[in-house]
Amino acid sequence: MSTSTIKKDSIIIVIFFAILIIINGILLGTGSLKWGWDGIGIMVAAALTIALYSFLYKDNPIFKIAEHLYVGLATAYLFIVTWYNVILPDVIFAFRDLGNETSNWAILGKTISVSIPTILGLLVYTRLVPKFSWLSRITFAALIGFGAGFTIPNYINSHILKQAQPTMVALWGAGGIQWGALLIFIVVISTLVYFFFSVEHKGPVGWTAKLGIWFLMVSFGASFGYTVMARISLLIGRVNFLFSDWIPLIK
Repeated sequence: MSTSTIKKDSIIIVIFFAILIIINGILLGTGSLKWGWDGIGIMVAAALTIALYSFLYKDNPIFKIAEHLYVGLATAYLFIVTWYNVILPDVIFAFRDLGNETSNWAILGKTISVSIPTILGLLVYTRLVPKFSWLSRITFAALIGFGAGFTIPNYINSHILKQAQPTMVALWGAGGIQWGALLIFIVVISTLVYFFFSVEHKGPVGWTAKLGIWFLMVSFGASFGYTVMARISLLIGRVNFLFSDWIPLIK
């Protein structure tokens, strides 16, 4: 990094914090913002919000500071949660309570059930030593194997069987045609025909495939619209925070 770049970044950081100090000073002086832990929290949150959104202009040192701070805090929080929710109760306290068991078989069974996961977890850190890094593959193999064993049946049930179930209901009921079931049936069949390439898409097959394309576009559009709405909702929340909790322009 050149000296001119460092100097430019330093100027940007100084200007950013100077503007924040001036704005917060005015807010505190006018009573719009109360001094205290709540007020300090609002000021810090406003500074980080503006710093993160500054990336919309371009990558800059203010954004990098907020990004690194976020990653550091998230890592520290994850470590604390893991320590108190996993390591302490499932490893340290589990080994400590082995003496409370009444029979040798119970002690042996609990020792094995605690020792094996602990050893597998410790083997991950062998990646820090290149000579023994191959031992970490044992842990990853066990993790992937158990994960696949638990995930695949649940995935098949939720993403295949549950999705296929609505297409297997009666199209005609006591009240006549079940229009919802009929629509689902048409959508599923036409979409599957679009992905069926063993037959040339001409004639009725082609018309059905084109209908499937329309249904796919509707589905993709709805998914994209839902994603955009969720992001806009987050933006509205932060803007409302900046101009309501920090700078009281919105009542």
